[in-house]
Amino acid sequence: MSSPASSSPNPNSPNPNSAENPWPVRSVSVKVAEWIDRLGSIWVEGQITQINSRPGTRTAFLVIRDPSADMSLSVTCSPQLLQSLPVPLTEGSRVVMFGKLSFYSGRGSISLRVTDIRPVGIGELLARIERLRALLAAEGLFDVRLKRPVPFLPKTIGLITGRASAAERDVVSVAQRRWPAVHFEIRNTAVQGPTAVAQIVEALRDLDKNPDVDVIVLARGGGSVEDLLPFSDETLCRAISACTTPVVSAIGHEPDSPLTDHVADVRAATPTDAAKLVVPDAAAEQARVDDLRARATAALRNWVQRESRQLDQLRSRPVLADPLQGLTHRTQEVERLREQGRRAITRTIESHTNAATHLRARLTTLGPAATLARGYAVVQRIVPDGDPEVVRSIDEAPMGTQVRIRVADGAMRAAVIGKDT
Repeated sequence: MSSPASSSPNPNSPNPNSAENPWPVRSVSVKVAEWIDRLGSIWVEGQITQINSRPGTRTAFLVIRDPSADMSLSVTCSPQLLQSLPVPLTEGSRVVMFGKLSFYSGRGSISLRVTDIRPVGIGELLARIERLRALLAAEGLFDVRLKRPVPFLPKTIGLITGRASAAERDVVSVAQRRWPAVHFEIRNTAVQGPTAVAQIVEALRDLDKNPDVDVIVLARGGGSVEDLLPFSDETLCRAISACTTPVVSAIGHEPDSPLTDHVADVRAATPTDAAKLVVPDAAAEQARVDDLRARATAALRNWVQRESRQLDQLRSRPVLADPLQGLTHRTQEVERLREQGRRAITRTIESHTNAATHLRARLTTLGPAATLARGYAVVQRIVPDGDPEVVRSIDEAPMGTQVRIRVADGAMRAAVIGKDT
């Protein structure tokens, strides 16, 4: 950025501007007038905030303001132009003007000299609102998924409304009647006219920055379409969308809801409804708590009774009435099975003992000892260097053969001296 000493609007001029060669005020005024004159005739739209047309004068003075910004412009025209309009202009009227800017060197001010004024009708205003409605909807500012929930019990409510208005009284009185502990941060602004948007936006941003404010209510008690135009302004709609604090729109105009109703997180039909939406009813909540407490007490009592009955039923069962009964039955069963096993083993042993006795008797009867006891004898031939061999035939014991004769009580040796057949 150049310093004032070196800057010069026209460096090719023979006398460049500098600290040693400054321009006089008249030269600056002339140059400013020349630059403004180059703009030519233009169309300007705004809202009239002041009209000064005195009878007998040749010039009427007006002030138009941008509804979305704190900027205004002085306007001059002939009184006949104002008188020729089909609808008389009033302060707050929206108009479109055609004229040329002029710079008055004596006062150092700029004024728009108009030759044509066209009031903006209601139909045109509504059409603009509908176009803006479609634009904001396409950008997603009406998306219900972006709506922030209102806290159940806000400690501080930010209220933007007109000074000493019925809307303010309704919101405050209804909210305090429903919840006496609620606190308000009230910002009184213009709610119609050319300054409304700028003041509301400023108050909205101020409350949104306040960490103590839990919800913001924008309230007005209805009005005509022209009166509600600030609440369909694009600047205000985008300011509401940019808020981090939930915003409730309570404009109170049912037939044609302004755009703030769609951008806000919650829409209330009237300021009274807004107070009911953001503040719970203490009496109703107390009644609800009492009802829930009674229901919880009844439910707990029924649960205890049901569990007590189940415990009584369990306690009355045999297994809990006499816990050792099962062990007693099992002990008796074990004793019975043990006795059965003992008897079975005894019978088995006796059976096998009797069988063994019978076998022993049979073996005794059929054995050699019994035969020998009856007078029989066993004759064995003595074989040298070998075991004795039983003689089964007389041919096996030739004469002189040494034999061993076994009888019941012993054995004796003899020799064969003869044979009998």
